[in-house]
Amino acid sequence: MRVVFVHGACAQDAAWWWHRMVEPLAALGLESRSVELPSCGERAGAASGADLHADADAVRAVLDEEPERPALLCGHSYGGMVITDAAAGRDDVDHLLYVSAVVPDTDESLASLAGPEPAPWVVPRDDGTIVPNTAVDLRGAFLHDCDEEAAAGALRRWGPQSQAAFAQVPRGIAWHKTPSTYVVCTEDRATSPAGQREFARRASRRLDLQTGHHPFLSHPALLAEVIGEIVGGGDAQVSGGA
Repeated sequence: MRVVFVHGACAQDAAWWWHRMVEPLAALGLESRSVELPSCGERAGAASGADLHADADAVRAVLDEEPERPALLCGHSYGGMVITDAAAGRDDVDHLLYVSAVVPDTDESLASLAGPEPAPWVVPRDDGTIVPNTAVDLRGAFLHDCDEEAAAGALRRWGPQSQAAFAQVPRGIAWHKTPSTYVVCTEDRATSPAGQREFARRASRRLDLQTGHHPFLSHPALLAEVIGEIVGGGDAQVSGGA
């Protein structure tokens, strides 16, 4: 099985966000791949109007490169929207892994799930994009349990994303049929654990990691253990971390 990663909102340089997962997964005999998202400007430029559906199609294009190989799709934060759409109707996705992620149902956009006001972490711009709000403590909210190297790297790689991605609803809902696991990051200061647990009700099962918003940067071995248990057909009980 291969592992395909989808990062969250306003992030660029997809491979970097997941680079600490490569070695621990390889030790388990698992190959991994990260997907560049058009709505974040990694392929088509955020101001061009690329959207959720374009992001999901980018994931599908990666899956189509090796259609004979089953995949585990892992979506982080906004990436949960993407994998929900991308895996719908596909037989080559065996499992969905949501990490502190949004899990939409039919006719639900990220904007409708987040509420009427923009999140404090982002600022809308007139060019149709949103950007990280540097007036707030992004380091403390999203990266408090990360080492300095990871935190600095993340802050350098946040950028604009198309607002259109947040207004769209998925074209299909993969978790209705595909087995799924939700990882609640219990020390997350950006996405409340209570809110994560509500989304987790939609998954096949839930488990907790005592980490902040980005466990793949702060505790990659823990997340790799979760993935290994899923792929191996075990019952992951991981709860360690910060």
